[in-house]
Amino acid sequence: MAEIATIARPYAEALFRVALGGDLEAWSDLVSEMAQVAAVPELTAFASNPRVTDAQVADTFMAAMKSPMNAEAKNFVNALVENGRLSSLPEIGAQFQALKNAQQGSADAEIVSAFAMTDAQVAELVASLQKKFGRKLNPTVTVDQSLIGGVRVVVGDEVLDTSVRAKLQQMQIALAS
Repeated sequence: MAEIATIARPYAEALFRVALGGDLEAWSDLVSEMAQVAAVPELTAFASNPRVTDAQVADTFMAAMKSPMNAEAKNFVNALVENGRLSSLPEIGAQFQALKNAQQGSADAEIVSAFAMTDAQVAELVASLQKKFGRKLNPTVTVDQSLIGGVRVVVGDEVLDTSVRAKLQQMQIALAS
């Protein structure tokens, strides 16, 4: 994984510099979509076929995109395909998002809840988490019933686990020692 991150870093930084000169949010959405398209297994298999030309791979990739691609994005995709780096696009997208968050003073928050949360509950939780972490958070909420109750929040490399499952595991460790 470190190798992919190392390969992706200069591409993400170059793309971020281009995005700063335009609409950063539009670029963020485009890069996110490009990363999703590059992660499709059929496209990955197609791109790794030695009988397929770089132009065919790039054309197929761009045809799979729903959003219109500007000239800079098309050049970026062509450069990735020519250098055999299309498979690193999901990591490039993740690093681009990290650069965007750092520039905006925000962070992505992955919230996993035992039950579905209403928009009001999410807003209240995000407001309290923003106070705790001291920055604006971009939440992504998923449901995992195995938590039994409570929530598990991941912001960067910090984890806040207030789930019943985590408390039960802590009790088990305490009783076993």
